[in-house]
Amino acid sequence: MNTTRTLCFVIAALSSYAALVYRLCQARRSWKDSAYRALITTLLLQSLTFTMGAVAMGGGSFLGVGNLAILCMHLTAVAFCVSSQIILLKWADAGEEAVRRARWWMVTGVALDVLLTALFLLADGPGRPASDFDTGSGRPLVLTYLLAFIVSQAIPCVTIFRQCGPYARMTDNASLRQALRMLRVAAVVLFLYCSARTVNILTAAAGVDIGVWKLASNVFSATGIAILSLSLTNSSWGPSATRLLEWARHYRAYRSLYPLWRDLYESSPDIALEPPGASVSDLTYRLHRRVVEIRDGWRELRPYIDRSAPGTGVPGKEAGEESRQAFTEAAQIKQALLAKRAGTVPRDNKDAGDFDDRDTDNFTAEVAWLTKVAAAYSKLGTAS
Repeated sequence: MNTTRTLCFVIAALSSYAALVYRLCQARRSWKDSAYRALITTLLLQSLTFTMGAVAMGGGSFLGVGNLAILCMHLTAVAFCVSSQIILLKWADAGEEAVRRARWWMVTGVALDVLLTALFLLADGPGRPASDFDTGSGRPLVLTYLLAFIVSQAIPCVTIFRQCGPYARMTDNASLRQALRMLRVAAVVLFLYCSARTVNILTAAAGVDIGVWKLASNVFSATGIAILSLSLTNSSWGPSATRLLEWARHYRAYRSLYPLWRDLYESSPDIALEPPGASVSDLTYRLHRRVVEIRDGWRELRPYIDRSAPGTGVPGKEAGEESRQAFTEAAQIKQALLAKRAGTVPRDNKDAGDFDDRDTDNFTAEVAWLTKVAAAYSKLGTAS
């Protein structure tokens, strides 16, 4: 069990240091920004908190004082929560009200650290076994110390959760909005840590052994800190990640459309602006071209599309309306390609739909629709 707890502390510490180093690489161009300096302070305190946690799991004394690593972990955790509140205020508002509230949080943090230090000394913290600060061991002063620490962590989680929602709706910065949403998720997970830690303390005080469930608090802590580290660095990597995800979506769509495009191209080679296999580095351009060429090839099949013929292999009513429509369109394309190759023009070949019932100005929606048609086409089998 101690191995798992130590591993959770190490994961939290490593994610914190990774975020800190990542942000420090931007110091040259960002150091004059007070919000950036507050962010670095937050990440430094976060890293120190979980470093002390990993040291405390090793047992023994720190700098010759028993349980000093535990006290340092708790004191820096309080400072870290206060710093998180301050960076959130700086993200949301740089006015006088934000400065006033930041000062209030700093005073509150100092008061909490003084209170925890006093309780630690009154409870004879240096002389107690380290396990007492895990369960409380039924000692009133130790229990008071631990519960005061949990409250100092839970309250910022609640305030961050409440603030991030309105702040995210207020900002026009997409990466900041995403960071605030991730910070809100981190606040929820860390509040679960506080709840699980409270359960551990109270059940131990009542003499109830909850077994392996004691590890829940450590898992919540490591997970919450990892999410928090990501949220505090999101403004740097967020735009790149968004572009990467968009590229991946475009690539999947481009590949999914290939079977449909290939058969339409073989039927009408003039739909292609460039010869197949031409090297075009811009995937967005390639996807646009593929959509346009599919649309053009589809239209050239209009004389061969038999609107009266039922679609082959079209799913039944249990499938959604859009899925049935995609299969219908795919079946008509397949039959039209066969009819064109055979030189057979259906009697009822009036184009009643084509693209007129689709919003072709909305490229994203059009790609999504054509991808469904292409998937249905692949399931039906290519024309032969």
